[in-house]
Amino acid sequence: MKNMKYLLAGILFGIVLVKAQVISWFRIQEMFQLTSFHMYGVIGTGVVVGIFSVQVIKRFGIKTFDGQPIAIPSKKFDKGQIYGGLIFGIGWAITGACPGPLFAQIGLGFTVVAVTLISAIAGTWVYGLLEKKLPH
Repeated sequence: MKNMKYLLAGILFGIVLVKAQVISWFRIQEMFQLTSFHMYGVIGTGVVVGIFSVQVIKRFGIKTFDGQPIAIPSKKFDKGQIYGGLIFGIGWAITGACPGPLFAQIGLGFTVVAVTLISAIAGTWVYGLLEKKLPH
């Protein structure tokens, strides 16, 4: 029962993804073919809301539900982020799915997306194994 708020937040997030058509394979293809602004608008709105939210958290010292301070650590740029972003983008373009909408797509009955989910999990597992051996 204690984690019910996370389940409800996930359900709400899924509904928003469906209603915004972010899980639509066709919308994703339009984005990568540069034929529609829809996805860029959704992503841009998310970036603006994220920036605003982080500034509010920092300025007002907002705490977690448990009363702990929210710490947002600085991140160092690494060229691996470029490689990872390219691999992520190629996978997104090929499959028409990124990690957030995967569960919403499966929930809507697009069960073939389970292959993408399993592949994402396998890729994360392989990265965990090879992380120390990869160039930085």
